[in-house]
Amino acid sequence: SAVMAAGTLVSRLTGFLRTLVIAAALGVGTLNDTYTVANTLPTMIYILTIGGGLNSVFVPQLVRAMKNDEDGGEAYANRLLTLVMVVLAGIVVITVLASPLLIRMMSAKIASDPDGLRVSVTFAMFCLPTIFFMGVHVVMGQILNARGRFGAMMWTPVLNNLVVIFTFGAFLWVFGTHSESRMDVTTITPEGVRLLGVGTLLGLVVQALAMVPYLRDAGFRFRPRFDWRGHGLGKAAKLAKWTFLFVLANQAGMIVVTQLATWAGASAEKQGYTGTGIAAYQNALLIWQMPQAIITVSVMAAVLPRISRAAADGDNQAVRDDLSYGLRTSAVAIVPAAFAFLAAGVPMATLMFSSTGESGARSIGYILMAFGLGLIPFSVQYIVLRGFYAYEDTRTPFYNTVIVATANAVLSALCFVVLPARWAVAGMAASYGVAYAIGVGVAVKRLRRRLDGDLDGARIVRTYARLIGAAVPATAAAGAVVYAITKAMGSGVLGSLLALIGGGVVLMALFVVLGKRMRIEEMTAMVGMVRGRLGR
Repeated sequence: SAVMAAGTLVSRLTGFLRTLVIAAALGVGTLNDTYTVANTLPTMIYILTIGGGLNSVFVPQLVRAMKNDEDGGEAYANRLLTLVMVVLAGIVVITVLASPLLIRMMSAKIASDPDGLRVSVTFAMFCLPTIFFMGVHVVMGQILNARGRFGAMMWTPVLNNLVVIFTFGAFLWVFGTHSESRMDVTTITPEGVRLLGVGTLLGLVVQALAMVPYLRDAGFRFRPRFDWRGHGLGKAAKLAKWTFLFVLANQAGMIVVTQLATWAGASAEKQGYTGTGIAAYQNALLIWQMPQAIITVSVMAAVLPRISRAAADGDNQAVRDDLSYGLRTSAVAIVPAAFAFLAAGVPMATLMFSSTGESGARSIGYILMAFGLGLIPFSVQYIVLRGFYAYEDTRTPFYNTVIVATANAVLSALCFVVLPARWAVAGMAASYGVAYAIGVGVAVKRLRRRLDGDLDGARIVRTYARLIGAAVPATAAAGAVVYAITKAMGSGVLGSLLALIGGGVVLMALFVVLGKRMRIEEMTAMVGMVRGRLGR
């Protein structure tokens, strides 16, 4: 667990550094939007076509084969890896040929600009082959996981980040930062586009190939096998249909947001406002999701096996207790993190994205603030859906995702129509949280029925109410400190750093003091655990 957690943390940190280097090279305007759209396509297509099924259906089948088959599941693993490679190779060929159409589908605004379309399509032709290496990396990683080797899958993405960081560093060395060169889709050279495209592709290649030595060390030798019939692969594919629909709903909502955000960003850029397009949205989203990835996912990774065993035994009371525990424990960190984005989103962004210019960085900060409080329902939704998965119910999460995606798309479209262009994407960020709040309401109602009408609701609501009650005055005080420091020191690197430190210290200190006064038992337990780890 420690190795996996360390790998995840290092991967996230190098991912942040990667984002900062990309922003320094391409800015946060239209040029970065062309790269972001092209680089988002492979992940969307991979998850939609095969990725979701691999994680939810094929991998459990792989684990069962390794436990039950006489050869330890090696033949099944070779069949699965061969099938995935063949399917992904075909997907890559089709998508590369269809790259202009795919870019038009993702962003009508980019497609309407000949230069923007040309640059984005070129980026896409280099990025789309990464679909192949994503799938190979996942299957190899799961083969290793089934053999008790967990570290490689968490650490190899760091290599990908380092390759991309080096690539964009080389771009910066040749062309300088975006604030110096003022490069856009009309002035970026073909050599520059090729450099970034090849580096992005090479990162995934290195990530996948780095798994091979670990597989050999685990005793696995890949031998292509095409005898796919009669070995359970077809049955597994049928089971994946709800996962496919689940992902389809998610990606449909994301396509709507991408279309609207690129259009709004281009319109705002013409008015002199940078950092208001899809690249800014994705950068803020990456920062905003960090607490969820580290805290909520870690808590549920430990609790989920227990929930699954209880569900299999028909012990609804135990399922309820563990879900309640996961919700209340993660909330101790998620609630203050959500309010921290609200209080210090701007200095956080102006510190991290200072190379893009103050205006663009500040715009990202506003988007991060708009995401802020949505972290709470986003985290709750993640935990509640684990309850359905514990009962092997994948249909309900699909219907719930349709509701969330539809609400997000409708609210985002409303923001696009009603708000000025410079604020439209911030409105879309707020819509994301509202959509998940709607989804939580529906999911909780359905899960309560599954658990015979009891979800420990009173205790959970009481914990969240107290945490929010402690966070509100702490956030107000922290916001005042951030404003005062920024007013005195400016929004440069030093001023942003001091504002972030000052606001963060005030928020956490007041939050802990008020939480103790309110006798929030989950906070007391967590503080005690931390003090114990520190030897106190």
